[in-house]
Amino acid sequence: MANRITTLSMLLPKDTDAALVISQTNRRYLTDFVSSLGYLFVTRSGAFLLVDSRYEEAAKKQARNCEVILFKKLSETMKELITQKKLRRILLEGSAFTLNEAAMIEKIFTEAGSVAVKDDTLDKLIGRQRIIKTSDEIEKMRRAQRITEDAFRETIKLINEGVTEKELALDLEFRMRRSGAEAVSFDLIVLTGSKTSMPHGVPDYTKIRYGDFVLFDIGATFEGYHSDMTRTVAYGRADNSQRRIYDTVLKAQLAAIEAVREGVTCGEVDRAARSYIDNAGYQGLFGHSTGHGVGVEIHEAPSVSPESSFELKSGMVITVEPGIYVPGKCGVRIEDMVVVTSDGCIDLALLPKELIVL
Repeated sequence: MANRITTLSMLLPKDTDAALVISQTNRRYLTDFVSSLGYLFVTRSGAFLLVDSRYEEAAKKQARNCEVILFKKLSETMKELITQKKLRRILLEGSAFTLNEAAMIEKIFTEAGSVAVKDDTLDKLIGRQRIIKTSDEIEKMRRAQRITEDAFRETIKLINEGVTEKELALDLEFRMRRSGAEAVSFDLIVLTGSKTSMPHGVPDYTKIRYGDFVLFDIGATFEGYHSDMTRTVAYGRADNSQRRIYDTVLKAQLAAIEAVREGVTCGEVDRAARSYIDNAGYQGLFGHSTGHGVGVEIHEAPSVSPESSFELKSGMVITVEPGIYVPGKCGVRIEDMVVVTSDGCIDLALLPKELIVL
């Protein structure tokens, strides 16, 4: 089985000699090495990772499937490599470079007699690789999910009158990191009361009150891979209106999960959730897409959105996260990550979905 770098080299267009990868996420994906700075040249005959003295020792021990080259003056080392390997046309990541970085690289390439191709070709090639997850990648995401769930189970025990959103968010992050998470997947969302109607609200010192919903949109990172999960719980009690909203979101999520399988479009999955919510009388109260891809980034392709004709394939990992948001009153979202299979999907979450009243 070809490694990721070999696969990328085989995908290079015929008129291209190499690809230069500088984004931290893609460099880690291709080499398994983490660094804030590095220049990875992928050619048809091999790969070369250029690093400075801060990373030389670690890169030589940890970077996979590439030759590590120390540079003292980047321009000289790049020119030498380009000349030695006869790299005349080199793809760049269209979204990774600042204007200054792009200008610097293009100047170096021009002086070395090569052409820098800065469009979305390389982004698409790497994206094509990243969108289908291996069993090892899925296992890392499963581990991240277990860390997230374990933290959630413990943190909700702290919910009480007067506890703030920030206190719960900080407790979650502490528990995740202590359990092996490299980091949280994003700024954790913990909202209570009327703030739950804001899909991406920011935790502050708002205090939990009796009868409030508390919404948790949380995730951890394990060995570079993310988890993403949302649960909504009630403190003390939930009235009939809250229960009806929750039950509608739950059934919409189950309908969308049931729709997920290879060959189904993202739009069909979205419509399975959205039509249920609309038909239940909450039309216009579910404003965002039903989901998105997850992997080495928290938001990846594909987008599970209403108009998407993108067909799901086995090995993709997407979220399924419908919600209902009543402005100024309350909101409910339930989110799981699922792995697409030929005849359905595998839900990576083990937490129950039924409403928890604490």
